[in-house]
Amino acid sequence: MNITSGLKSPLIEADRILVIGCPGSGKSTLAKRLSRALDLDYISMDRAFYWQPGWRKRPRDEIDRLIARAVAEERWIMDGTGLRSFHLRLPRADAVIWLRLSRYACLYGAVSRTFRYFGRNRPELPAGCPERFSLDALAYIWNFERDAAPLIEAALRDHGLVESTVILRSRKAASRFAALGA
Repeated sequence: MNITSGLKSPLIEADRILVIGCPGSGKSTLAKRLSRALDLDYISMDRAFYWQPGWRKRPRDEIDRLIARAVAEERWIMDGTGLRSFHLRLPRADAVIWLRLSRYACLYGAVSRTFRYFGRNRPELPAGCPERFSLDALAYIWNFERDAAPLIEAALRDHGLVESTVILRSRKAASRFAALGA
Protein backbone atom coordinates (compact mmCIF):
# COMPACT_ATOMS: atom_id res chain seq x y z
CA MET A 1 0.00 0.00 0.00
CA ASN A 2 1.40 3.38 -0.95
CA ILE A 3 1.99 5.95 1.73
CA THR A 4 1.24 9.55 0.91
CA SER A 5 2.78 12.14 3.18
CA GLY A 6 2.02 15.78 3.70
CA LEU A 7 -1.12 17.63 2.73
CA LYS A 8 -0.93 16.84 -0.96
CA SER A 9 -3.53 16.71 -3.62
CA PRO A 10 -5.97 14.89 -3.62
CA LEU A 11 -6.40 15.54 0.12
CA ILE A 12 -6.12 19.30 -0.02
CA GLU A 13 -8.79 19.32 -2.73
CA ALA A 14 -10.96 16.69 -1.04
CA ASP A 15 -14.52 17.54 -0.09
CA ARG A 16 -15.24 14.18 1.58
CA ILE A 17 -12.61 12.63 3.86
CA LEU A 18 -12.74 9.48 5.96
CA VAL A 19 -10.50 9.20 9.03
CA ILE A 20 -10.11 5.54 9.95
CA GLY A 21 -7.97 3.47 12.28
CA CYS A 22 -7.90 1.33 15.35
CA PRO A 23 -9.82 2.48 18.45
CA GLY A 24 -7.58 4.73 20.54
CA SER A 25 -5.54 5.91 17.54
CA GLY A 26 -6.81 9.50 17.66
CA LYS A 27 -9.34 9.50 14.81
CA SER A 28 -11.76 11.91 16.46
CA THR A 29 -9.03 14.31 17.55
CA LEU A 30 -7.53 14.48 14.06
CA ALA A 31 -10.91 14.69 12.29
CA LYS A 32 -12.07 17.57 14.49
CA ARG A 33 -8.83 19.49 13.91
CA LEU A 34 -9.00 18.98 10.15
CA SER A 35 -12.70 19.83 10.13
CA ARG A 36 -11.90 23.28 11.45
CA ALA A 37 -8.81 23.75 9.29
CA LEU A 38 -10.47 22.64 6.03
CA ASP A 39 -13.96 23.99 6.82
CA LEU A 40 -15.60 20.55 6.50
CA ASP A 41 -18.60 19.35 8.50
CA TYR A 42 -17.40 16.93 11.18
CA ILE A 43 -19.33 13.66 11.52
CA SER A 44 -18.63 11.21 14.35
CA MET A 45 -19.87 7.77 13.34
CA ASP A 46 -20.33 6.80 16.99
CA ARG A 47 -22.47 9.83 17.74
CA ALA A 48 -24.36 10.23 14.47
CA PHE A 49 -25.00 6.62 13.50
CA TYR A 50 -24.18 3.87 15.98
CA TRP A 51 -25.05 4.71 19.55
CA GLN A 52 -28.17 5.89 21.31
CA PRO A 53 -28.35 6.88 24.99
CA GLY A 54 -27.56 4.03 27.37
CA TRP A 55 -25.12 2.44 24.92
CA ARG A 56 -28.02 1.04 22.88
CA LYS A 57 -26.90 0.28 19.35
CA ARG A 58 -29.15 1.37 16.51
CA PRO A 59 -30.58 -1.31 14.22
CA ARG A 60 -28.33 -2.02 11.20
CA ASP A 61 -30.88 -0.81 8.62
CA GLU A 62 -31.26 2.50 10.45
CA ILE A 63 -27.46 2.89 10.68
CA ASP A 64 -27.17 2.31 6.93
CA ARG A 65 -29.96 4.82 6.16
CA LEU A 66 -28.31 7.49 8.32
CA ILE A 67 -24.90 6.87 6.74
CA ALA A 68 -26.32 6.97 3.20
CA ARG A 69 -27.98 10.31 3.95
CA ALA A 70 -24.79 11.77 5.48
CA VAL A 71 -22.43 10.69 2.70
CA ALA A 72 -24.79 12.18 0.09
CA GLU A 73 -23.79 15.62 1.39
CA GLU A 74 -21.12 17.46 -0.61
CA ARG A 75 -18.56 18.32 2.10
CA TRP A 76 -17.66 16.36 5.24
CA ILE A 77 -14.98 14.66 7.28
CA MET A 78 -16.07 11.50 9.07
CA ASP A 79 -14.22 9.60 11.78
CA GLY A 80 -14.73 5.91 12.41
CA THR A 81 -13.58 2.71 10.81
CA GLY A 82 -16.90 0.82 10.69
CA LEU A 83 -15.95 -1.94 8.25
CA ARG A 84 -19.59 -2.97 7.79
CA SER A 85 -20.40 0.44 6.26
CA PHE A 86 -17.38 0.78 3.97
CA HIS A 87 -19.62 -0.10 1.00
CA LEU A 88 -21.62 3.07 1.70
CA ARG A 89 -18.80 5.43 2.62
CA LEU A 90 -15.83 4.57 0.42
CA PRO A 91 -17.55 5.21 -2.94
CA ARG A 92 -18.30 8.79 -1.79
CA ALA A 93 -14.90 9.52 -0.22
CA ASP A 94 -12.36 11.66 -2.06
CA ALA A 95 -9.61 10.76 0.39
CA VAL A 96 -8.88 8.55 3.39
CA ILE A 97 -6.60 9.18 6.34
CA TRP A 98 -5.61 5.94 8.04
CA LEU A 99 -4.17 6.30 11.53
CA ARG A 100 -2.13 3.11 11.57
CA LEU A 101 -0.44 3.35 14.94
CA SER A 102 1.09 0.45 16.83
CA ARG A 103 -1.19 -1.62 19.04
CA TYR A 104 0.64 -0.23 22.08
CA ALA A 105 -0.04 3.37 21.04
CA CYS A 106 -3.72 2.53 20.48
CA LEU A 107 -3.99 0.68 23.80
CA TYR A 108 -2.42 3.67 25.53
CA GLY A 109 -4.85 6.01 23.76
CA ALA A 110 -7.89 3.93 24.68
CA VAL A 111 -6.88 3.39 28.31
CA SER A 112 -5.89 7.03 28.88
CA ARG A 113 -9.18 8.15 27.30
CA THR A 114 -11.06 5.80 29.64
CA PHE A 115 -9.39 7.37 32.68
CA ARG A 116 -9.92 10.90 31.36
CA TYR A 117 -13.66 10.45 30.73
CA PHE A 118 -14.60 7.52 33.00
CA GLY A 119 -18.26 7.80 33.95
CA ARG A 120 -18.72 10.89 31.74
CA ASN A 121 -19.51 11.36 28.08
CA ARG A 122 -16.85 11.95 25.47
CA PRO A 123 -17.81 14.73 23.04
CA GLU A 124 -17.98 12.29 20.11
CA LEU A 125 -20.61 10.12 21.81
CA PRO A 126 -24.31 10.87 22.33
CA ALA A 127 -25.58 11.89 25.75
CA GLY A 128 -26.15 8.95 28.05
CA CYS A 129 -23.10 6.97 26.90
CA PRO A 130 -20.59 7.43 29.72
CA GLU A 131 -17.06 6.18 29.11
CA ARG A 132 -16.47 2.66 30.33
CA PHE A 133 -13.73 0.04 30.37
CA SER A 134 -14.12 -3.00 28.12
CA LEU A 135 -11.91 -6.05 27.84
CA ASP A 136 -13.56 -6.79 24.48
CA ALA A 137 -12.40 -3.39 23.19
CA LEU A 138 -8.86 -4.07 24.38
CA ALA A 139 -8.88 -7.45 22.60
CA TYR A 140 -10.16 -5.78 19.42
CA ILE A 141 -7.33 -3.24 19.60
CA TRP A 142 -4.76 -5.98 20.24
CA ASN A 143 -5.91 -7.93 17.15
CA PHE A 144 -6.73 -4.97 14.88
CA GLU A 145 -3.69 -5.28 12.59
CA ARG A 146 -4.25 -9.00 12.15
CA ASP A 147 -8.03 -8.94 11.75
CA ALA A 148 -9.10 -5.54 10.40
CA ALA A 149 -6.09 -4.16 8.50
CA PRO A 150 -6.23 -6.73 5.65
CA LEU A 151 -9.95 -5.98 5.19
CA ILE A 152 -9.25 -2.24 5.11
CA GLU A 153 -6.44 -2.67 2.58
CA ALA A 154 -8.69 -4.77 0.33
CA ALA A 155 -11.57 -2.28 0.57
CA LEU A 156 -9.29 0.64 -0.29
CA ARG A 157 -7.99 -1.26 -3.33
CA ASP A 158 -11.50 -2.30 -4.39
CA HIS A 159 -12.72 1.32 -4.25
CA GLY A 160 -9.67 2.81 -5.97
CA LEU A 161 -8.61 4.81 -2.91
CA VAL A 162 -5.07 3.49 -2.40
CA GLU A 163 -3.46 6.52 -4.08
CA SER A 164 -5.63 8.96 -2.13
CA THR A 165 -4.98 7.37 1.26
CA VAL A 166 -2.65 9.02 3.75
CA ILE A 167 -1.22 6.60 6.31
CA LEU A 168 -0.01 8.11 9.57
CA ARG A 169 1.92 5.85 11.94
CA SER A 170 2.33 7.99 15.06
CA ARG A 171 0.55 10.65 17.10
CA LYS A 172 3.39 13.01 16.32
CA ALA A 173 2.88 12.46 12.58
CA ALA A 174 -0.87 13.01 13.00
CA SER A 175 -0.26 16.23 14.91
CA ARG A 176 2.17 17.51 12.25
CA PHE A 177 -0.29 16.49 9.55
CA ALA A 178 -3.14 18.38 11.25
CA ALA A 179 -0.92 21.45 11.53
CA LEU A 180 -0.36 21.35 7.75
CA GLY A 181 -4.11 21.58 7.29
CA ALA A 182 -4.33 24.69 9.46
